[in-house]
Amino acid sequence: MVSVAIMGHGVVGSGVAEILTTHKNKLFASVGEEIYIKHILDLRDFPDSPLSDRFTKSFDDIINDIDVRVVVEVMGGLNPAYDYVKRCLLCGKSVVTSNKELVAAHGAELLSIAKENNTNFLFEASVGGGIPIIRPINQCLVANNVSEIAGILNGTTNFILTKMINEGMDFDTALKLAQELGYAERNPEADVEGHDACRKICILASLAFSKHIYPDAVHTEGISKITLDDVKYASIWGGVIKLIGKVKRLENKMCDIVVAPMFVPSNSQLANIDDVFNGIMVRGDCTGDVVFYGKGAGKLPTASAVVADVVDCVKHLKNRKYLFWTDSDNSSVIDYKDSVTAMYIRANAPDTAFAYNKAKELFSDIHVLEKPDAKTGEIAFVCEPLTYNTILKNIDILNDSGIKVESAIRIGDL
Repeated sequence: MVSVAIMGHGVVGSGVAEILTTHKNKLFASVGEEIYIKHILDLRDFPDSPLSDRFTKSFDDIINDIDVRVVVEVMGGLNPAYDYVKRCLLCGKSVVTSNKELVAAHGAELLSIAKENNTNFLFEASVGGGIPIIRPINQCLVANNVSEIAGILNGTTNFILTKMINEGMDFDTALKLAQELGYAERNPEADVEGHDACRKICILASLAFSKHIYPDAVHTEGISKITLDDVKYASIWGGVIKLIGKVKRLENKMCDIVVAPMFVPSNSQLANIDDVFNGIMVRGDCTGDVVFYGKGAGKLPTASAVVADVVDCVKHLKNRKYLFWTDSDNSSVIDYKDSVTAMYIRANAPDTAFAYNKAKELFSDIHVLEKPDAKTGEIAFVCEPLTYNTILKNIDILNDSGIKVESAIRIGDL
């Protein structure tokens, strides 16, 4: 019998406890031992739970219990999760977490501590919820040199954009619906401004390229400024708008990483991933493009990934599972202004002929987009790939020329 502890009994934590209890025989057949929940840490009381006798409000009950070999952290946030996880690893307990904020902020340090103490620190559920992605990159695609990862990494924003695309809802209405359905938090900033997707692409980039990439090195934009006009122009162009987290390894070994709304062509495998579903494309030199698709959140999908890591830890109690990347100072990440991208630009001008001529003068080659119900003075076009810095300078010139730029969205090469 292997004793485990669960820190946190919220949506995911209760799901982990449920699976470990209801799938006990299935898990025993997989590992050859019973996985026994010995402690559940939470500040609340759960007198009606069938595991009510296992609850504790004291972390000391877990850290001081030598029988507990694996600890599940599903509290979220950095405090006290970081301190608790670090102390568990230091005293020889393996840790499984779904906490993307923790892994993105402290992954390199915690992996190093796990290595030094011959324990495991696993976090499959931190990126794709129930979608397997960490293990496939670390094991199944290990023979590949991964050159690029791009994905729809946040279900809330994907739901909002799907409603805007398919039902013509504006952003505020779609966000309100997402909140009513429980897909968005009361304060949705982490989702709609791209911070959640940023943490996830940082974890994937760190894993793929073996150096920790911190979120503060990643240029991040959200979807709160996307309008129905932009959605319509994306359709005219031949695609849809998705919030994409993307990292690309350049020929000089530097990383080009960004989180931003992008025009995604309709023939891309990511274009038809709708509602709260996530999709992650991994580009390898041997496999080509491999896409992982599924629910990126939810009680049982996420708990399923957590329990899979628990099983892995139980199987590797004596010989640790190799999952590792080194720390870094973010020097391998290029300045986002040096990134090269094509761009969609929508603007308003008193004289549209002058505006298009000015755009052609600045961007050289542009593809004009025409919308039947365009407002008076509205122009829209797509420019060829340029450095983002050049695009920003050209936008400033357009604005100084009386051509007010309303929207600028990257074109995703996906």
